[in-house]
Amino acid sequence: MLVSVVIPARNDAPMLAVALEALAHQTGLPAGVQVEVVVVDNGSSDGTAQVALDAGARLVVEPVPGIPRAAAAGYDAARGELIARIDADSICPPDWLARAVTVFAHDDELSVLTGTGEFYGASRLVHRLGKAWYLGGMYWSMTGYLGHPPIFGSNFVMRRAVWTELRTEVHRSQRTIHDDLDLSLHIKPWMTVRYDPGFVVQISARPFESFSGLRRRISWVLPTLRNHWPEDSPWARRAARRRWRQGEGANAASPDGNIARRPTSADGQERDGSADA
Repeated sequence: MLVSVVIPARNDAPMLAVALEALAHQTGLPAGVQVEVVVVDNGSSDGTAQVALDAGARLVVEPVPGIPRAAAAGYDAARGELIARIDADSICPPDWLARAVTVFAHDDELSVLTGTGEFYGASRLVHRLGKAWYLGGMYWSMTGYLGHPPIFGSNFVMRRAVWTELRTEVHRSQRTIHDDLDLSLHIKPWMTVRYDPGFVVQISARPFESFSGLRRRISWVLPTLRNHWPEDSPWARRAARRRWRQGEGANAASPDGNIARRPTSADGQERDGSADA
C-alpha cells in the first residue's frame, strides 16, 4: 500500500523543514506500506521548493495563490490509496501514520479520519484558548451543522475514492474559503467521517499572532457555508442521510440534488454501506 502525505506550502521553508523531518521519522508502519510526501509550492519566493526537494519529497508547483487550489493540486497528484494532509507548520508524532493506516485497515466503511492539534509557540494561555475556542468551537458547531465531524485540514486522512468522487465539486478556485470545511460540506451521505481525539499533530499558534490574522480566518467561514446554501443546509443534509438510511440506496438524493451513488471502497468499486450521523 502507498500512502501519500500532501503539504501545501507558501513561503514556509523553515517550518516545512521541521514538518518533513518529523515525517522522515515515522515508525511502526505495517509491512508493505510505503509513503510518498507531496509538497505543493504555492508561489513561494523563499526556499520552500528546495527544502522539499532536499527532503526527497515530490514537488508540485501551483503558482496561483490559495490554499484550496494548492491542496487540491496535491490531492490530484497523490498516488496513494490513502491521502493524508497536514500543513507546513504541522509536526507529526512518530506513530501518526501508523495509527491512521491501522484505523483504515480495521474499518472498510471509513472514508475520512480526522484529528486535532496541539498548539506550539505563543503562551500557554493562547494554547488553551486556541484549543478550547478555535478548534473546539469549530468542532462542536460544525458537527451539528454537518451531521458528522468536520475535517481538520491540518490533520486528516481520506481514501483515494473520496477525492476521486469529490475533486470536481470542491471550490478549489476560491481563495477566501476554508478548504477543509468546503471538503466537509461535499461529503456524501454514504461517506463516513470519524473524529479521533487521539490522532494529534502539533500546529503553530501563528493564527493568534495578530487580531487581523485571526479575524481573516474567521471571516472565511461564512463564504464557505454560503457556497453550499441552501442545498447543503443542515436540514437538507439530514434529509439526504435519512433517505439513504431508509433503504433508498442508489436512488437516494444527495444534498445537492444529485442522485447518490453507492459508497465506494478504496479501489473505487461500489459497495453497500451507510453514513455516520
